[in-house]
Amino acid sequence: MYTELKLDLVLETLRTLHSRIQERFPDSGLAAVAADLRVLGEQTAPVLERARQPNVFLRVGVGFSVVLILTLAVAPFYLMRTLPFDALVGVGAMVQAVESATQDLIFLVIAVYFLFTLEMRLKRRAALVELHRLRSVVHVVDMHQLTKDPEHLLSPGMATPSSPERGLTRFELARYLDYCSELLSLTSKLAACHVQYANDPVLLNAVADIEVLSSNLASKIWQKIVIVDTALRAAEVRG
Repeated sequence: MYTELKLDLVLETLRTLHSRIQERFPDSGLAAVAADLRVLGEQTAPVLERARQPNVFLRVGVGFSVVLILTLAVAPFYLMRTLPFDALVGVGAMVQAVESATQDLIFLVIAVYFLFTLEMRLKRRAALVELHRLRSVVHVVDMHQLTKDPEHLLSPGMATPSSPERGLTRFELARYLDYCSELLSLTSKLAACHVQYANDPVLLNAVADIEVLSSNLASKIWQKIVIVDTALRAAEVRG
């Protein structure tokens, strides 16, 4: 039970984080992002369930189509088997018949491959839609921490008329940045749930991109947290 991600536990952690952000920064934009991510995570459950369960109707339809294609491909040879040799020669040269049969075989293989991979491609498309939304959340979280610069704590008098409003204390700024880091981590965990039971290279690459992006942004955030923590300790020493 400790070797796989549990979506319900991830959602429980996300709900707790949303409550923490709402309590600390009520009606803030970051709390709204956490709420949207929570809704997105709850919508992930049916997508994962459909991905894990076989589509029986689609598989039956694919099986029927494959049988029909094979029947249509084999039927001409079966009919030609009953014809006399002279009639076969009259139909066309043997070389042309072999060439035509080879081309038909190639198209037949392509058609069968398309049908057999149809279910996987449909599930992949649904997962990619969710992963695209998660990737957008990562960028939105980055936008919220973008103006949370610890430099104004060290040099509060250096603001310009166009500088963003910064009213957070050292403690509040550190908590805000920490919440952003946790949101990034949970976003990557929701993305990882999509490939936990799948071996699709396209989905694996998409999830890996989200994880790398989240990790890089989290590293930037923790650099700010270290600066805030350093400034806080320095102020305590001076005090």
